[in-house]
Formats: sequence, C-alpha cells, structure tokens
Amino acid sequence: MLKQIPLSDLELGMFVHKMQGNWFDHPFWKSKFLIDEEDKLRTLKASQIEGVVIDTTKGRDVSPKTVECEAANDRAAPTSAGRINKIKSRRSIDRPADKPTSTQQEVHAAQAIAARGVERLHKTFIAGRLGKALNVRAVEPVVSDILASVRRNPQAFGGLMRCKLKNELVYRHALAVSALMVSLARRMKLSEAEAYEAGQAGLLLDIGTNYLPQNVDPPGGDYRNLGAKIWQQHVTLGHRALENDDGLPAAVLDACLQHHERLDGGGFPNGLAGDEISRIARMAAICDTFDFLLTSTDAADALDPAMAVQRLKAMDGAFDPDILRAFIESVGLYPVGSFVQLRSDKLAMVIDEDPKDAAKPIVQAFYSLERRERIVPHTIALARCGGEDEIVAIANLAGHDLPDEAQLRELVFLSAHKLAA
Repeated sequence: MLKQIPLSDLELGMFVHKMQGNWFDHPFWKSKFLIDEEDKLRTLKASQIEGVVIDTTKGRDVSPKTVECEAANDRAAPTSAGRINKIKSRRSIDRPADKPTSTQQEVHAAQAIAARGVERLHKTFIAGRLGKALNVRAVEPVVSDILASVRRNPQAFGGLMRCKLKNELVYRHALAVSALMVSLARRMKLSEAEAYEAGQAGLLLDIGTNYLPQNVDPPGGDYRNLGAKIWQQHVTLGHRALENDDGLPAAVLDACLQHHERLDGGGFPNGLAGDEISRIARMAAICDTFDFLLTSTDAADALDPAMAVQRLKAMDGAFDPDILRAFIESVGLYPVGSFVQLRSDKLAMVIDEDPKDAAKPIVQAFYSLERRERIVPHTIALARCGGEDEIVAIANLAGHDLPDEAQLRELVFLSAHKLAA
C-alpha cells in the first residue's frame, strides 16, 4: 500500500517509493530504497523535498500515534483554509532544526546542501556567461541553507568544502567562502540579517569571473593563472553585473567591489585604505584569501589549512587585525583538514573542533613516524586524552609513501565521518 507522508513522520525501516520534489533537492541517486541506516534518515530529513510516498508492503508503516494525530487534525480542520495551514505546519516541521548538532551528524546534511548549492550556482553562473540577466534570487536558498548549517555546527560545512575534491573550483570556492563569512559574522556577533548578507556576499564575490574572456581556457579552471591584468577585471565586472539587481543589499555590492583592497592601500581596483573599505569587504578579503590559499596556482602550491592561517597572520598591512583575530577564532589555529604531527610520533588530520579547547582539536591518526608505515586510522580527542598526546607541529607529509595531500585529505575526512565518496 502506498502512503504519502511528511518528512517529519519518516522512521527507520520505512521503504521510500517516491520523493516529492526536484531531483537536486536531495542527495540520493535512487528514488526507491529502504531507510535502514540512521545516516539515511538524517540526510533525507535534512533535504528540501516536500514529502515522500512510502510502500507499507515493503517496509514499516506510519506509527498509530501519528495516524491518530493526523485524523484528529483532519476532523478539526475540514476546510480548505485548515488544510493549507496543516500543510504549512508540516513543511515547517520538515525543515532541519537549528539546534546544535555534532559534526558527524551535520556533515551529512552539509553534503546535501553542497550538492544543491552547486546545481543552483551552476545555473546562475551559466546564465551570466550566456549574457542573460543574473537571477540572484535563485541562489538565496543556498545562503539560507548554509546559514542554518553553520548555526547547527560551525565546522561541518566548511570542513567538507576543504576536504572534498569533486567540485569545480569556482563553485566550491563560492560555497566555502559563503560558509566562512557566515561563521565569521557569527563570531563577530553580528545580527542575523548581517550574517545572511555576509553569506550572500561570499557566494557572489567572484561572479565577475563569468564575464572574463570566454575564449580563454584558464589552466586548472582558475582564472588567477591568466595573470593579474585579466584576472583583476572580475571585481569591476562582477560589481557592474550585480548593480543591475535593485534588491541586492549595498553591503553585498561593497564586498564584491572591495574584497581585494588592502588595509594599507595596496589593493585593487581603487587603492582604498583603512576605513574607506567597508566592514563586510574587510571580512570578505580574509575569507576569500584563506580559501584561495588552499588551492594551487601556476605561481604557488596549495597550503595546508593551518599553514594558510599562519600566512594570513604574516601578511602585514593586508587585513583588519581585529577581524583577522575573529576569523582565526572561528576556524581555529588548526582548521579542519590540517595535517599535524603529534607528540606520539603519529601523523594525523584535524577532523573536528573541540568546544572544550580550540587549541586541542579532534584528530584522526593514520601514520606512525616511528615505524614509517600506515596505521589503522583512529580518532583522538586531544582535549580529553589526559595530556597523553598533543600537536607539536604542522605535518610534513613528504617521503612517507602517502597519497598526495588533496586525495589524502578527502580520504581521511570521508572515512572519519562515514561519508560516501
């Protein structure tokens, strides 16, 4: 028997016959499957689909308590207005709550959010490349999803973006910077409206790359490899495109135009200095630079996240020192994805922060320097190990017969959080 139910009524053991919504509103390739794992249940409930149809002949039925409640509601509200209110209440329940969650739980929702975000960004950016007007409204749900994810867990979405390989650079960068901006805004105790604008700005900072010469194929898909004369044009081109949207906040326009300005006046396009640069642009400069330091260009290799933090601190005159301090507090001295050496002579990767002590994150050990061989991966909560182990240095992975850093980072992150490749 087929039965339509809201996401809030989903339980383990149910068989999903059909999902109601667009295919990119959920992360599942199959449309029919048994909910046999908690991870599947959490991911499905965190998706944006409106509901599902279950097959009670192949899986569990709705619990009697739920059915009785729905019947009572139907009797109490037989009018069409009542039915509309009921649907609205169901949909509000279906949205993932903003209560704090563990990274292990949130990273599955983050994976679904990223998949939807890439799809929406792709459509928006392609429209720009084809000379069509930008539909900024189309990416607003992405900002809302990222904001909600960061509220629930400040590390999961950003960590996923730093460790996942299979995303085109321009889209991964936009999603990563948006999450970094939201986290930074919350660390700075800005209002929810300002945090939303920060996330929106992060998503649209580099929209101008769509208007750079399309007859040139940048090496690695990265326009920074074409040289400063071409690449720097993306700032003014993007600002010009966004100006055509009357509903876009001035702060977002400022961030797009000014995120490559430096506090000492040595940036572009206008050589602004100090307070001439808007606060949101000073935030964007840090978040944008940090994420770009994690990717290779023709001129420089990608940095480890912990090394990227050190590089930001060493860039005298570039950034607002107070905002930079808040940024480092939001990502940690050893951000998720950092490779570290432990006092126990093990190599490990940071997989989560520890709320007890930001300097002692949770790591996944995978290599013994003493035995010079890989070991069974295991998790160490450095703040809760009684001082038996600690980080002594940023790791040097050279000469240890390990995959390249990007592949290893993805492998460790996915396995530690039980994510599919």
